[in-house]
Amino acid sequence: MNAPRVYAIATLDSKGLELAYLGRALKEAGAEAVLVDVSLKGPPRIVPDVNREQVAAHHPDGHVPVFSERDREPVMRAMGEALSHYLAAEWSAGRLQGAVGLGGSEGTALIAPALRALPRGVPKVMVSTLASGDIRAYVDTSDLCMLFPVADIAGLNFLTRPALRNAAFAAAGLARGAAVAVPVAPAVGLTMFGVTTACVDQIRTALEAKGWEGVAFHAVGTGGAALEELAAQGAFRALMDLTTTEVADELLGGIFPAAPGRFDAIAAHDVPAVVSVGALDMANFGPRPSIPARFRHRQLYAHTPLVTLMRTNAEENEAFARHMAARLNLGSGPCVILLPEGGISALDAPGQPFRDPEADEALFRTLEKEIRPTALRNVRRVPFHINDPGFARAALASLEEVLGPGGFS
Repeated sequence: MNAPRVYAIATLDSKGLELAYLGRALKEAGAEAVLVDVSLKGPPRIVPDVNREQVAAHHPDGHVPVFSERDREPVMRAMGEALSHYLAAEWSAGRLQGAVGLGGSEGTALIAPALRALPRGVPKVMVSTLASGDIRAYVDTSDLCMLFPVADIAGLNFLTRPALRNAAFAAAGLARGAAVAVPVAPAVGLTMFGVTTACVDQIRTALEAKGWEGVAFHAVGTGGAALEELAAQGAFRALMDLTTTEVADELLGGIFPAAPGRFDAIAAHDVPAVVSVGALDMANFGPRPSIPARFRHRQLYAHTPLVTLMRTNAEENEAFARHMAARLNLGSGPCVILLPEGGISALDAPGQPFRDPEADEALFRTLEKEIRPTALRNVRRVPFHINDPGFARAALASLEEVLGPGGFS
């Protein structure tokens, strides 16, 4: 196998020594290093393989927007856009097998979006002083890896050397691994939570026996967003959106809210789908002291030290149902909405703390009322708990139905 080409990116007016060290580590790790400068201010401290003018020339309007603005924020935005187009062009031409960036707050804001824009599966690593904080804005729904260097990326020392070396070896290893072709099977997108894992595991096993893949997304906001984005790109033959708990957090102010565009795959793109109400018996909040005052008297359950679950009530469940129905009714593709009468999460099983048939019934009844049936869309009750084998069998039968002629063939 030829040495993979890994593009190492930084603002070389401030990170020249550090990027040169990372480049040497990439070569030691068996990769070909291509050093890319995205400086906005002074001259680079080392000579790059790709200078900032070459990067800026890939801006849709030419290099002028990158260097003509006086205010730093629009200049950063323009250089970031140029970098995104440059990396995409290198990837499309087969010259780029991986990328790694270095940055503080400004460098991360410039480089991370360009790395994120590379297709999923393209190795991408960001060494950032922001990596120990809230990195959602930088990672979003991508497969960007972020590494915290502990110390600022300002010189080489006993902390930054191993951090940069680890990033280089990680990027080189990822790039070598990505070069190996992996067979692609027909795929179904699934949503899951810990309390619906038993259901999803049964379905994934059954799909694998048919030569299909079940790709599970953790329904914590970004998981649902990634599912929607990939579905819109045609990555899945169908969806099994069985864990729609993000709606509860969206409407109640929880920590895992549905992102904008949730259910767009069904509403706007008509992706065949089986939908259920998994984990809508709960909203997710942080540690108990952080729970809004209006909810502190409610039935709570400590899921982890950092996540507290609140049992939803009948009124809230009716609101969830109306919200979902308004989106699902926009679709014209095949869609089955399955309602598990035995309970909608592991905590909503008989004898468990969130068991509340009346609240569940409010959810079911409102969905039946609000969903407009068509020749391709209908709501069905099944007499099983969501994690029971009977529900998994019903969901798979519904999946075969929405797939249409040929089913799993």
